[in-house]
Amino acid sequence: MANVLMKSIKMPQIKEKAKNLGITPGKMKKAELIHAIQQAEGNTACFGRSDGQCGNIDCCFMQGCLKTRL
Repeated sequence: MANVLMKSIKMPQIKEKAKNLGITPGKMKKAELIHAIQQAEGNTACFGRSDGQCGNIDCCFMQGCLKTRL
């Protein structure tokens, strides 16, 4: 899966991306799995923790992140 911005990434897509990175999704919740993916890609595990701004424009979770509060 390319590292492009996705407006609405669904859990099956997230699990597929995780598996492609060697991560076993198991019973991880969506945010936990996204954090694991971000770390595996060398990014900060920041999904849902932003203040509405993000400088990591290459992250495929950016659109959902800016709308999510953890």
